[in-house]
Amino acid sequence: MKTIFSAISRFVDRRQSLVFPAPAVIVLFLIVIIPIVFNLYLTFTKWTIGLGQPRFIGFDNFIELFGDERVWNGVKVMVYFSGLSLTLELALGLLIALYFNRAFKGSEIVQAIYIIPFAATPVAVALIWRIMLNPEIGVMNYLLQSVGLPPSLWVSSAAMVIPTLVMVDVWKWTPMITLIVLAGLKSLPHDPYEAARIDGASVLQIFWYITLPLIRPVLIAALMLRSLDNLKEFDIIYTITQGGPGIASETLYLYSYTVGFSFFKAGYGSALMVVVFLIVLVFNVIMNRLRHESQVV
Repeated sequence: MKTIFSAISRFVDRRQSLVFPAPAVIVLFLIVIIPIVFNLYLTFTKWTIGLGQPRFIGFDNFIELFGDERVWNGVKVMVYFSGLSLTLELALGLLIALYFNRAFKGSEIVQAIYIIPFAATPVAVALIWRIMLNPEIGVMNYLLQSVGLPPSLWVSSAAMVIPTLVMVDVWKWTPMITLIVLAGLKSLPHDPYEAARIDGASVLQIFWYITLPLIRPVLIAALMLRSLDNLKEFDIIYTITQGGPGIASETLYLYSYTVGFSFFKAGYGSALMVVVFLIVLVFNVIMNRLRHESQVV
């Protein structure tokens, strides 16, 4: 027995670089690599879940999606929703981080309360907002009417549904951007600010010529992190609208879910997921290049 343990010990000592990462590599292979490979295989097949076996059809799924009007609608909704929400979250996150970066009484309490939406579960947040946005019993219309404004249909209107969902998304995720930007602001050097104040620079000039250039890599990094979830937003949209009214709020990610798990067309749904992945990948490659360029400058 001692000989066996001694042999195992010598094997581990000689191959530490292989033995210790092995459990993590095995888990990664089982829960990440295998599903990705299987998904890629399904993109080249036609398979209705529960009916027969996958049948190889080559690139037919990708050819079909180019003529699918709901695909183009999904891309349009994705761009509209993500572009508006990411812009607002970045702008508001920066402004609020600048405010939190200055000392004021009770700042710790205010910041603790501020991050509550970020800490809440997305589905729970969506359920609460779904009740609040109800045209009949929701508190949002009550607040509008209490200040003399007409009630709104909110998510029941095709014209209002995306701005309303953006409002919920901004309320939920702006604290995340704020925390990232605030950490960047705390790490900025003090010397450039002291020199600018001595030279008589205004607050706006200090922000535009010192703070913004120094914080730009952090802003891009925050945008990259948020876009990974935002471009494939599902929880909030599905819980509040299920893509409605009609397909007015159906993003490409939500459409791929509908195709795969409502229509049970696994092959076509997998092809749509590949397109979503490529969109997210291209956006983040561009953002990563901009981040590196801003660091070099």
